[in-house]
Amino acid sequence: MTMILLAGAAGLGACLRYFVTNLGKMLWPDLPLATLLINCLGAFLFAVLAQQALPATGQLVLATGFCGGFTTFSTYMVDTVVLLREKRYVQAWTYYLGTPLLGIAAYLLGTLL
Repeated sequence: MTMILLAGAAGLGACLRYFVTNLGKMLWPDLPLATLLINCLGAFLFAVLAQQALPATGQLVLATGFCGGFTTFSTYMVDTVVLLREKRYVQAWTYYLGTPLLGIAAYLLGTLL
């Protein structure tokens, strides 16, 4: 039963990521801000969940499943490579270095709540 819940939560996270990605492409067509937003929100939510007194299965399903399905390291890397190929070096390096820093900040903010 845990595996089914885990898979379902990961699927929901992935569907939400798809929705936010498409919205981001409409709002910011030239920048991968949707992926940045997704990863920061995922880090924040993960931190909030980690602070809760949830049973182990709940932590697994929500943190690993939903947050894991929602966030995306691979798209972050692809977005960085695309910016580099387009010779948008300042944006590429700002995005590449800024994403983990903002993710850590979002996680720390989540732990404070």
